[in-house]
Amino acid sequence: MLARMTTEPEQQIGVGTPDAFQRLWTPHRMAYIQGENKPTGPEAGDGCPFCSIPSKSDEDGLIVARGESVYAVLNLYPYNGGHLMVVPYRHVADYTELDDAETAELALLTKQAMTALRAASGAHGFNIGLNQGSAAGAGIAAHLHQHIVPRWGGDTNFMPVVGATKVLPQLLGDTRRMLADAWPR
Repeated sequence: MLARMTTEPEQQIGVGTPDAFQRLWTPHRMAYIQGENKPTGPEAGDGCPFCSIPSKSDEDGLIVARGESVYAVLNLYPYNGGHLMVVPYRHVADYTELDDAETAELALLTKQAMTALRAASGAHGFNIGLNQGSAAGAGIAAHLHQHIVPRWGGDTNFMPVVGATKVLPQLLGDTRRMLADAWPR
């Protein structure tokens, strides 16, 4: 039976001093905070998720497109809705380790990701980048991945500033399907 929805905020014990704020709980983020699915070491066999994702179905791996040497996948812990990553199949840590074909295809899939995001969600702009090494903010430093984060005019709202929380309006599986359908052929 479904719980009855009310307009009154639920009071919870242990959340601090009562105030006028309601709380938006995002327990799914705890997996990221606690390092779930993080590799145990720098080698491909050390549990690298970017090495295991390609063996999954596109739906299960949240893969949007596959190339010969790189693939595009949704970020499990996105900065914004539609946050994609372009990842080489080969387990390399540094951009300078890519061969010419991998470099070219990484650029091509980045362009295709931008095209798909514009078509599917009307993105106004993008943050695109590589975090090289843990000191530069790479969550998984042992396997290179380029971020493509769609942006919209006015998308910076109070939630990240006040609540350190991003509000994502769509399930990742639905976002994957939408972007895969919009991917340039």
